[in-house]
This record gives sequence, C-alpha cells and structure tokens, in this order.
Amino acid sequence: MYKEDFRNMTEENGNSSDPSSAFTHSSTMSAILITSYSVAFAGGGIGSITMSFVLVKMNTLSVTTTAIINLVVVHSLLLFTVPFRLHYYVNKKWVFKMTLCKVVSAMVHIHMYLTFLFYVITLVIRWLIFFQWKDKVEFYRKLHAIAASAAVWVFVMVFVVPVLFFEYGRSGSYNDTTCFEFHKELQQESVKALNYTIIVSVACVTCVLLGLQVFILVKVARRLSTSLWSHQEFWAQVKNLIFICVIIICFLPYHLFRAYYIQHVNDFDQLESYNEVFLSLTALSCLDLLSFVLSGSRLFKQKVGMLRSRLSCC
Repeated sequence: MYKEDFRNMTEENGNSSDPSSAFTHSSTMSAILITSYSVAFAGGGIGSITMSFVLVKMNTLSVTTTAIINLVVVHSLLLFTVPFRLHYYVNKKWVFKMTLCKVVSAMVHIHMYLTFLFYVITLVIRWLIFFQWKDKVEFYRKLHAIAASAAVWVFVMVFVVPVLFFEYGRSGSYNDTTCFEFHKELQQESVKALNYTIIVSVACVTCVLLGLQVFILVKVARRLSTSLWSHQEFWAQVKNLIFICVIIICFLPYHLFRAYYIQHVNDFDQLESYNEVFLSLTALSCLDLLSFVLSGSRLFKQKVGMLRSRLSCC
C-alpha cells in the first residue's frame, strides 16, 4: 500500500515537473495559433518586402506615404518576434528568458495600436483631401517626415515600452517555461479600467470611420456611376476601405471579446486560449501591405474591369 502511494506521488511529481504540462492550449488551439501566425509571417513578409520596393521608387513624401513607411516598420518589428511564438506553440515550452517573453508578448499589442494609429492618420488625411480641405498634404522636406515619424516612435519608446517592461507580468508569479499568459494582471482595477477605456475608444472610432467611408463611397458612386470601375478616385476609396476592413476583421473582434474576457478571466482556463486566438487575428493585419500592392496593380484593375464588362454584357 505504501509502495503504491509512493509510486503515485512520484508519477504526479514527474508529470508536474514536465514543462509541457504547464502549456494550457489544446491541440486544436495550438494548430489555430500556429496557422494564424504562419500566414501572418509569410504574407506579411512578402507584403513588407514588396511595399519597400514600391516606396523606394517614390520621389515625394506625403503624409500617407510616411504612414505607409511606418506601417512597414511596425509590421517588420512584429514579424521578427513571430518565430519565437511559433517555436513556443510547436514545442509547448518557452526555452528563452522571461524578459524576451515579455518583449514578444508586448510587441503584438504595440503593433496593434500603432497600426491602428497609422490607419486613422492615413484615413483622416485622405478624407481631408477628398473634401478639398487640403489640396495636397505633403512634407516639403524629408526632415519633416522624419521628425513626425520620430515623434510617434519616441513617445512609444519613452512612455509605452518602459511601462510594459516594468509592469507587465509583475502582479503574479508565472512559470518560466510558459509564456503569453499574463492574465493575472487583469485582477488590478486600474488595468481593468484601462482595458475598458481602450475597448470603448477602438469600437467608437471604428464605427465613425466606417460611417464616414460608406458616406464617401456612396457619394463617389453617384458622381461616377458610368465610369466607376475605371476611375482612379474610386480605387483610392477602395484602398481606404481596406484599412477599415482590416480594423473590423483583425482588431475589433479581439476588443469585443476582451470585454467578456476581463469579466470571466478566472472562470475557466480555456478562456485564455480563446483570448490568444483572437489576439492572433490582429497579427493578420500584416497582410494589409500585400492587399495595397494588389489593389493598386494595373493587372488587378484590368481583370476587375474585364469582369465588370462581361457581367454587363450578360
């Protein structure tokens, strides 16, 4: 009897000491996470490289072009951290330092909100031009573009990164072999309040952006009803719609689920996996640059025009 008890205790200790036993994601969730980040890594890498070649050929630095350049930078920073996530989800064990875990974990959030910010800036500038409040918003010196971009990045490096580095994962004790599981921070009322503020802000801004873009598309469609598909202004608004679609598909679901997750974070462990899946959708925003290249290509427009002609003939 005592031998059996000792054997059972030994087996339990062996299982608990197994690093993979601390891994909370099921096989299905792991497969979804690996797929999402793999698609983001491949598509985002191709899009960033292709867009970089396009940007090199540009002579002027408009506000929109500067925002796109910053998107390439912020996407590239996220893509550098994706292999560490994939290694963790495949091996079910974090083998690197906990400091690197915090950096990789924080980077996906920094990427999401910086991308959202650059989207909003780009859309606002494009709409100012559309409503003819500004004929052309352009940096007349490259120094102006560098200074504007540097201001955003300095703010992130000085105020955001230190707070995340020193406060992120500080409230609870976490296993060194696991990563991306800092849900204990949500027990703090200040963290909850901050999350709710961000959720409401993102949701409200998204609704305003969508409403304005629909209004503009309807206005363009009425004005260019006969030559809609061949007009450059229509395709400019389509590119604007890509920004908003990325926000709705990649960013909004995470924030809406986040509101539920904060309230029920301690109810069951699988909720953490669902949160990670929704968070992985935000990484798919790296595909936006590939979409911009495709939507702006002459071949893509020709195919759409041919399809439009065939449908009208039928």
